[in-house]
Amino acid sequence: MTFTDDDHRHMAEALRLAEKGRLTADPNPAVGCVIVADGEVLGRGFHRAAGEPHAETLALQEAGARARGATAYVTLEPCSHQGRTPPCANALIEAGVGAVISAMPDPDERVAGAGHDRLARAGITVRTGLMESKARELNRGFVSRHERGRPWVRVKLATSLDGFTAGADGQSQWITGEAARADVQRWRAASSCILTGIGTVLADDPRLNVRLPGFERELLRVVVDSDGRLPERLRLTGLPGPVLVASCTEPRSEAGMEWWQLPRDLSGRVNLTVLMARLAEREINTVHVEAGPVLSGALLQAGLVDELLIYQAPCLIGRGRSLLALAGMEKFDQRLHLDLIDYRRLGSDWRFLYRPQT
Repeated sequence: MTFTDDDHRHMAEALRLAEKGRLTADPNPAVGCVIVADGEVLGRGFHRAAGEPHAETLALQEAGARARGATAYVTLEPCSHQGRTPPCANALIEAGVGAVISAMPDPDERVAGAGHDRLARAGITVRTGLMESKARELNRGFVSRHERGRPWVRVKLATSLDGFTAGADGQSQWITGEAARADVQRWRAASSCILTGIGTVLADDPRLNVRLPGFERELLRVVVDSDGRLPERLRLTGLPGPVLVASCTEPRSEAGMEWWQLPRDLSGRVNLTVLMARLAEREINTVHVEAGPVLSGALLQAGLVDELLIYQAPCLIGRGRSLLALAGMEKFDQRLHLDLIDYRRLGSDWRFLYRPQT
């Protein structure tokens, strides 16, 4: 399909609106909508949170009766099913819009083209695919959950210039500076859950919460504890929000914890592929991993890592804990190749975002 410069401009605005819901809409996708007639924007909307009005509904409310015959630019196919809110496709039909231009089809099997079909049967012109790659990137976790049956997985690591995440004495706080640590909070906030391993819990007793002013959404915190070594009193359970333990042992009944007994993999640890599938069933879109080299390396070698978020500090440790433990990688030609997606300076540190080559 061909789209005009004005089409691109209006969709770009819809994507900017959708970005406003990136930290709050989960587990729903972040969606923006713009209603336009004769070059004039009549209504704007974005989906803020699950259970609240969708972007199309808010944009139609702002446009009012002038929406009749107008074009709706929406970053995701309008939904056609009754969920926490009524179907957006019905709202667009009732408002009498003349055309709908969407960035991409909805990968949710409850929609998956049905929204576009309903609009077309009502006589509305439907076109899709405008700026699709940007729309997919915005909701990559939601897309991953529905298309691959697992969340989008990001592994965060902090390292010295010589590639160590902790010293020989086990100390790791703090390798990076305040600017880098504040940046991590924003990546946590953009996730559905934060995952760590039992080694990190025993060593650091982390809180794994989001410390951003005004952030209200409670993230699931997941501890991978294959052999049930988790102690009873933790800072994790002393904070609001659910805590899930993924283990291979019999479930324990403890206040503030949910226990999943999962199968072991060939190494005798929690089967991480099964864990990710179960998290997808729980509507987890994006997993933010802050763990040690063993769990981080195991996720990477299992093909479950979509992004490596690496903070590098300008210091040398000399001897200590390596960045990743990659079992069985003994030859140079076994190395894993990465694509550099983004990099920027944060105070005296650097942040690199890599994605494994496919």
